[in-house]
Amino acid sequence: MIKNLGIGTGRRKTSVARVYVRDGSGKITINGKDLTVYFPMGEHVQMVRQPLMVTANENKFDVLINVYGGGSNGQAGACRHGLARALCQVEQSNYASLRANGYLTRDPRMVERKKYGRPGARRRFQFSKR
Repeated sequence: MIKNLGIGTGRRKTSVARVYVRDGSGKITINGKDLTVYFPMGEHVQMVRQPLMVTANENKFDVLINVYGGGSNGQAGACRHGLARALCQVEQSNYASLRANGYLTRDPRMVERKKYGRPGARRRFQFSKR
């Protein structure tokens, strides 16, 4: 039986990530794939790893992530948020460093909804004088 040390839910835009932290050697698995396979862009890989680097836990834990919704940028942000929350559960002393770097704050920016009578959220149809 594998025991989860910490569980965290991360959100960003329309993405939701469920993060499970377990004892291990530093392997990160997202939706059954390796981190570098799921996120081919290096900046997304770095974004997901940031909470582990800040708390100096890079090779201590195995991380299992289920993420859905949104695009790759939102999913990477959701993974980072969830991982930071899970690391706080593992060890309360991680809280200060994660909070200072802003990894525990849920980014509230969302796409504004489209309004009726407009082609987009704020864009207006072209004005015609004649």
